[in-house]
Amino acid sequence: MFQGSSALLLDAKGRMTIPTRHRDALTAECEGLLTLTRHPDGCLLMFPRPVWQTHRERLAAMPIGARAWTRIFLGNALDVDMDATGRILISPELRSAASLTREVMLLGMGSHFEIWDSAILAAREREAIAAGMPEAIANFNF
Repeated sequence: MFQGSSALLLDAKGRMTIPTRHRDALTAECEGLLTLTRHPDGCLLMFPRPVWQTHRERLAAMPIGARAWTRIFLGNALDVDMDATGRILISPELRSAASLTREVMLLGMGSHFEIWDSAILAAREREAIAAGMPEAIANFNF
């Protein structure tokens, strides 16, 4: 179960270093084999490859009416491998699709991660707070 946020930097080649706390779990879970894809919210999704394979099969089985969404998720999917130092290379196409520049945020979302441009994520969070709590979560208690 992945959770928490990490402020990270992309290097000049578009590589991102996975934080040690997640790197160890990803190495144990999937030997560092990951899949990145685009999300319509404006971020990238990063899955351990076995988790992605389950989603990929479900997406491929969607009816023709969902073809545009299948294309967004499957058509932009890219398998990446962590290198020996825990880095992954994010392709120029995916960096452009998510407007990733140098400063990024890696968010643990349970079974997968989201990768956001730091400034875009901050703006989205401000918007969400200003809009108020949606009904679906209003009764959630800690």
